[in-house]
Amino acid sequence: MESLKELYKIGTGPSSSHTMGPKKAAEAFVKRASDADRYKVTLYGSLAATGKGHMTDVAILSVLEPVAPTEIVWRPDISLPFHPNGMRFEAFKAEKPVDEWVIYSVGGGALANEETAKNPPANIYPMTHISEILEWCNREGQTFWEYVEECEGPGIWDYLDEIWTAMCETIVRGLTAEGVLPGGLKVSRKASTYLVKAESYTDSLRSRAKLYAYALATAEENASGGTVVTAPTCGSSAVMPAVLYHLVNTRNFSRLRILRALATGGLFGNVAKTNSSISGAEVGCQGEVGVACAMAAAAMCELMEFPIEQVEYAAEIAMEHHLGLTCDPICGLVQIPCIERNAVAAARALDANSYANLSDGHHMISYDRVVEVMKETGKDIPSLYRETSEGGLARNYTQK
Repeated sequence: MESLKELYKIGTGPSSSHTMGPKKAAEAFVKRASDADRYKVTLYGSLAATGKGHMTDVAILSVLEPVAPTEIVWRPDISLPFHPNGMRFEAFKAEKPVDEWVIYSVGGGALANEETAKNPPANIYPMTHISEILEWCNREGQTFWEYVEECEGPGIWDYLDEIWTAMCETIVRGLTAEGVLPGGLKVSRKASTYLVKAESYTDSLRSRAKLYAYALATAEENASGGTVVTAPTCGSSAVMPAVLYHLVNTRNFSRLRILRALATGGLFGNVAKTNSSISGAEVGCQGEVGVACAMAAAAMCELMEFPIEQVEYAAEIAMEHHLGLTCDPICGLVQIPCIERNAVAAARALDANSYANLSDGHHMISYDRVVEVMKETGKDIPSLYRETSEGGLARNYTQK
């Protein structure tokens, strides 16, 4: 598995696969063909189907247009075989093609194609399944976060410190921002309202309302194109920070404990990314919000120093009960149902934690098995339910 630095990334919303990935690809291509007279970029499959709502063209043009005129071609009817999020970059000089590059945005802001598949990036984690890591932890008397440090080295803590700072800053911005989100759906920001209303409730409901407010704050910042942390994606970026921010504010956990929780949650996200997918276009929202919920549940258990078997169980519960979750954003915008879905998943992470805590950690289905089933289910879900806005909630929706 790759470093957690490839999972947790600071970037701009609303979509890691539709904005961060394409922008990164454009930056790489312009270095290859910086003297072109014009560019042409063809977007395929999911990128073309929901690209305008996700601001894919804006991300690409922000890089290429300052260099040379750029044409964007939308082909939602064609899905290239390697991955649904395909892009073809072409450079022309005196109307003669001088360079061409096909690349795919495979989730979480990462890029890949047939060539990179032959030469994968360096893997720093020798074990890629939670069952293997659990066995190692029990044998060595270690925890999940200690396994992360063993593989990543002590430098990972400085990186996770930056990640946590960015997560907190996003929540603070989101809690004070008001107004209507861009895109035409006229969705109003609700985070600040939820936070104010929370104070009028009794303890239990007040706590849950604040959790919702923290999740809404990040999800709304993401929907507006603000800076967020992929955890594991932009579209699911609100779950992990909401849960941890909530716990910091209610139980005053130390910063070091938070970083260890981020490492533990990241490990579970990394396993899902490696053995399945975190791309909504490939496996639906189960790979985004489902994985985010599992990461948050594992992180919360680590924070509370649960036995590692209970940590694994909480992550399994959270992931299992998102199996089959479709990705059908209305009008291709990361707003409905995405924002609300992040808030509900944050609450579900707390529920998974409570359920696991009541158990002895023993259960029939492993986290690894659920990740495997998530991949199988994603393949079986029709493409219209995988980030194309052609089915489900998005079908036949008419903007008023």
